[in-house]
Amino acid sequence: MRGFWQRRQTLLAAGLLGLSACTTVPPAPAPRPDPVITPAPPAPSAQSQKLARYYGRLQGNLLTQGLLRTDGGGVDTPYTDTDLLRNFEQIVFYDEYAPDNGFKRSDGKSGALRKWTAPVRLSVEFGASVPKEQRETDAALVNSYTARLAGITKYPITTTARNPNFHVLIMGEDDRAEALTRIQQIVPGIDPASLTVIRNLPRATECLVMAFSSVDNKYSYRRAIAFIRAEHPPLLRQACVHEEIAQGLGLANDSPRARPSIFNDDNEFAWLTSQDEEMLRLLYNPALSPGMTAAEARPILQRLILGRSGPS
Repeated sequence: MRGFWQRRQTLLAAGLLGLSACTTVPPAPAPRPDPVITPAPPAPSAQSQKLARYYGRLQGNLLTQGLLRTDGGGVDTPYTDTDLLRNFEQIVFYDEYAPDNGFKRSDGKSGALRKWTAPVRLSVEFGASVPKEQRETDAALVNSYTARLAGITKYPITTTARNPNFHVLIMGEDDRAEALTRIQQIVPGIDPASLTVIRNLPRATECLVMAFSSVDNKYSYRRAIAFIRAEHPPLLRQACVHEEIAQGLGLANDSPRARPSIFNDDNEFAWLTSQDEEMLRLLYNPALSPGMTAAEARPILQRLILGRSGPS
């Protein structure tokens, strides 16, 4: 949580032109259909404009400090196999917030590994306040990032409008009622605490993700919703997309010791880093199963990490 927690169908019509010796009268041209005009979204409210100005200043301040890096880490951010193992365990086996309790901090106890065991099908939905140009840009971002995640994990992760199970909602302050309605449609019977988080979202919460487990396996994810504020300037929106979707795959916690990584609260990196990619590869290695404890997974992780950096 940053700050907190097409199918395209092309129809081709082929016409047959018959030739004969007789004179033919060409058919009258078909009337042109009236153009479809998509209404522009209403002007943003004063509160939405205020948030946009705030997040614009925030992005500018972070960039001035050399933060929100997009290079994935480099020679100035080395990490060892020991670092990778420690960071993986902290980010995968611990929670930042207690389940079903809104912003209540977790008890700090180690839990069990959680990840998806069914194909991940992402869709992007926009609130009525989001302009057309931003929709196109953000949809392209999610599509390209999804393809990258699939390549990293070697796991079926796609974007589709057909029966999605990972919903990315990009909505503004003026779309809050729409967001609440949509979330209840996606997850009927969702706990009141989760709805309260969305209803009373503080300014410090730039974006968040909620992942929901299977009925028969509480460590296997079956559905997720990422909520991203539409008021963010482009780089902050990109940062939210990168972090929240990856967290919704199972990298659920933050750690101040993880570097280079987007899974901490220092905003040094905006985009997924080389170490984050390593953690995703480990998480979706078939040798690791949902429900494993850190102690059970550690010898497997040590073997996988050694194999990554040493002889096979």
